[in-house]
Amino acid sequence: MKAVLAPTRPAAPPAAAITIEGVSKTYGDGRSPVVALDHLSLQVAAGEFVCLVGASGCGKSTLLNLIAGIYRIDEGTIATGAHRVGLMFQEPALFPWLTVAQNVEAAMRFRGVPRDRRRARAAELLDLVSLGPCATWRPHQLSGGMQQRVALARALAQDADILLMDEPFGALDAMTRDVLHDELERIWQASPLTILFVTHNVREAVRLGDRVVLLSSRPGRVVAEFPVALPRPRRIEGGPVSTLAATVTDALRREVHRHGH
Repeated sequence: MKAVLAPTRPAAPPAAAITIEGVSKTYGDGRSPVVALDHLSLQVAAGEFVCLVGASGCGKSTLLNLIAGIYRIDEGTIATGAHRVGLMFQEPALFPWLTVAQNVEAAMRFRGVPRDRRRARAAELLDLVSLGPCATWRPHQLSGGMQQRVALARALAQDADILLMDEPFGALDAMTRDVLHDELERIWQASPLTILFVTHNVREAVRLGDRVVLLSSRPGRVVAEFPVALPRPRRIEGGPVSTLAATVTDALRREVHRHGH
């Protein structure tokens, strides 16, 4: 008797960690309001690494601040479900009077985490970013790259499921940035983190992202998306990364040229 195989179900798509629908944001009022975002919609799956690129002033940072709840939405909706959201800026903004460990603990102290748990978690996170031996140092004793590692540990100390990163490596030299790309990718792959990463560096976006999203010049809207189907680990100077980055850059140039006219 011939066996009858049951039809297989297609794999369910991953759940959305961030759902943005028709979001608009305007600064100022009266005669010269500035429309930063105009009915922007975007969805980021749980565990996905998405990079946002676009011309200066297109609303990338505004979008992160809206997701984090720092700014108020004028129109539309942003949903992150029960996910906890952490935000990491370009500048480390460490407290100079605190040690490295105390800077990481600060994120937990604001949430009322008991001291013994704060210390244990801070030590764990500093080991994760390869700064365990520097726990008692002060920020002025650290290089720029090391300070950004502390800022990353502090962002993770928020116990976030979603990490919003606003050009965190933009001020670093190329070698330090490359090392931190490896660190961030390692941490992301070992965790359930969802990352939304803003950058002006198109190669950086292709090096890190599962997907690169291009925003229009002001007002910001999603105008193109580029899946990055390249195997990891990737090298920022590698041929496949350069090829896709050139395609994204061409689209960005067209958008800037359109806006200029």
